[in-house]
Amino acid sequence: MANSTGIDDTARRPVFLEAEWRSLVMLNADVNPDVLSPFVPRGTELDEWNGRTYVSLVGFRFVKTRVLGVPIPFHTNFDELNLRFYVRRLAPEGERRGVVFIREIVPRWAIAAVARWVYGENYIAVPMRSDVTLGDGNSGGRASYSWFHGGHWGSLTATCEGPGQALEPGSEAEFITEHYWGYARQRDGSTVEYRVEHPPWRVWKATTHELAADTRALYGEQFGEALERPPVSVFIAEGSPIVVRRGARLENG
Repeated sequence: MANSTGIDDTARRPVFLEAEWRSLVMLNADVNPDVLSPFVPRGTELDEWNGRTYVSLVGFRFVKTRVLGVPIPFHTNFDELNLRFYVRRLAPEGERRGVVFIREIVPRWAIAAVARWVYGENYIAVPMRSDVTLGDGNSGGRASYSWFHGGHWGSLTATCEGPGQALEPGSEAEFITEHYWGYARQRDGSTVEYRVEHPPWRVWKATTHELAADTRALYGEQFGEALERPPVSVFIAEGSPIVVRRGARLENG
């Protein structure tokens, strides 16, 4: 399940969260590296694909969620929307490719509070809803995620057709989906690294998509401007069971 070039104490840390991530809509925008540089956690550097640096707006379903092995009543199935970008770190065991979150949105305040406390991630809680009609991975369908922020509903929607496709080595879809580490800057300037484990996902290239939201109000002018432009690509990923391990502070971060 894990995509790592070696096993170390971070990779063996206890499991914090188990769940399934399902029906991921991934809208990918090209952004100037200067916009991302202030958000790069210490000890990491920007990752790029074919000379491009990306931000991705991702909506998906959390299903069968368990924290420390225990399902929390009313918090096992919920939606999430996040804006993320991509970094890498040269660890003693080899290169690690990871993600950094600009902001993560969930519908339950308890989920947001725990994530802020454990990982120092920038979570907020707002009302959310979803409408997903994807089939079993062979028939395509539609996935739509909506959130209420600033007095208005926003939404991210994509459709696809036919069966999902295995990832092609070196492809843009592989770059977007195959980052198995998370990095979070802490208030004291240090960096927490945590591992995310899942098998490779099948993906569809979206046949249609729509982002209807005030992204400047949600993410600031610099990211809102990037998201208002036509995206470089939009994918739907099937998803899978996932494991998130407890984080550890980087010695050089």
